[in-house]
Amino acid sequence: MAVKYKRVLLKLSGESLMGEKQFGIDPGMLINYANQIKDLIGLGVEVSIVIGGGNIFRGLQASDSGIERVQGDYMGMLATVINGMALQSALEEAGVFTRLISAIEMKQVAESYIRRRAIRHLEKGRVVIFSGGTGSPYFTTDSAAALRASEINANIILKGTRVDGIYTADPEKDPTATKYDRLSFAKVISQGLGVMDMTAFTICKENNIPIIVFNINNSKNLLRIVQGETIGTLVEG
Repeated sequence: MAVKYKRVLLKLSGESLMGEKQFGIDPGMLINYANQIKDLIGLGVEVSIVIGGGNIFRGLQASDSGIERVQGDYMGMLATVINGMALQSALEEAGVFTRLISAIEMKQVAESYIRRRAIRHLEKGRVVIFSGGTGSPYFTTDSAAALRASEINANIILKGTRVDGIYTADPEKDPTATKYDRLSFAKVISQGLGVMDMTAFTICKENNIPIIVFNINNSKNLLRIVQGETIGTLVEG
């Protein structure tokens, strides 16, 4: 079956792994995502993933507990490695070959990031999970997703969220909010529409990588998007 996007980067938030829990990892969510990703691999799509760590630790929370910002950001990066290991385990349980890659060296659990090697893994049909953010403080995992997508020449970033696109306001708080089907990077940046941070949007704009924001909790959305259906909100140049 023909696919519209051959190489994708899927951005998942750490919170998306919580399911109905208040923190941590819901095994049911891991299985759900693993099965969705397996469907893409079955179509011959090359899949890379960047996952957040907010279900375990968020760097910006650190100041509330007296932890210095840089130290807190590194703690958040380590949380993304934990989530990456969990997702890797679920994918391999589903029969999908994976590589966990970390921007922070920890050779006992993950490969260090080398661009050419990561691309080679994708070409061989392995799911590449990028963890550890960018390896530097002050950057979010959204920025890491934009950076890695640019480096591996991804066709698109698929940002999985709890809502089905970008709205004029937060639809969970404002019932009058209306959804955009398509937006330009310029409009997103000028209006400060905060689904990803501005650094991430700017990297994508400069490297001409479109973004689709969609509801990941509908288990068929990911498959439908790569097959070319119009789902969620498309942000492009």
